[in-house]
Amino acid sequence: MTIRAILVDDEKLAIQGLELRLANHPDVEIVDTCMNGREAIRSIKTNKPDLVFLDIQMPGFDGFSVVSGLMEVEPPLFVFVTAYSDHAIRAFEAQATDYLMKPVEEARLADTLDRVRQRLAEKKGVEEAGRLMEALTEHAPDAAEEMADNEGPAANRFEKLINIKDRGQIFRVDVDSIERIDAAGDYMCIYTGDNTLILRETMKDLERRLDPRRFQRIHRSTIVNLDLVKQVKPHTNGECFLVLDSGAQVKVSRSYRDVVARFVH
Repeated sequence: MTIRAILVDDEKLAIQGLELRLANHPDVEIVDTCMNGREAIRSIKTNKPDLVFLDIQMPGFDGFSVVSGLMEVEPPLFVFVTAYSDHAIRAFEAQATDYLMKPVEEARLADTLDRVRQRLAEKKGVEEAGRLMEALTEHAPDAAEEMADNEGPAANRFEKLINIKDRGQIFRVDVDSIERIDAAGDYMCIYTGDNTLILRETMKDLERRLDPRRFQRIHRSTIVNLDLVKQVKPHTNGECFLVLDSGAQVKVSRSYRDVVARFVH
């Protein structure tokens, strides 16, 4: 699979350095380079790349503005590249696939491209499964219904244990013990009541591994284990708080309140 990429940086030397390092990865094809954010938006809309390496600090139209300017189209994967580490949290909140510090290290770039390949493969698999289901629904509705039943939550296909590498150790976490999960881009904070672990994974990817009958998103960046909810406290503006077994309180935004209500009432 060829990864079609665009490089965006207002420093020509930075683009040349990244081009040199990417030359060691033959599956990456650089389809364009851009010197500012406005050029980047036009090129992304025209070329529809799989991946964009995006500098954050550029005059006039920074990297975050580029991401915001693509809200109406199917976005590519973004890897932010910058000399300033204090942008890391905001980069992950913008759903970046990864965050690279200048000068980019070859080993770190290789790790990033592995993550990109995995994300693109998952995306392709979901799209192909969707096309298969559409074809079955049209030509063999009975088979489509049987497949949907087999892939439902009752198929018991969700994780029971999750391996988390944190602080140089591997923790085998029983999913039943997970109380809540908070997201910051590609990093997840996993709370188990007596411990907090950091997992490098996106919220969307982690949701696929958890049983939706028990684990529900109650906020754009929070998932809770509904089995460990012991109280619901109303709040203003149609929001509410869930009180968990540990005593922690997490807010349910209005857009997710109805979803959670089906499980806690």
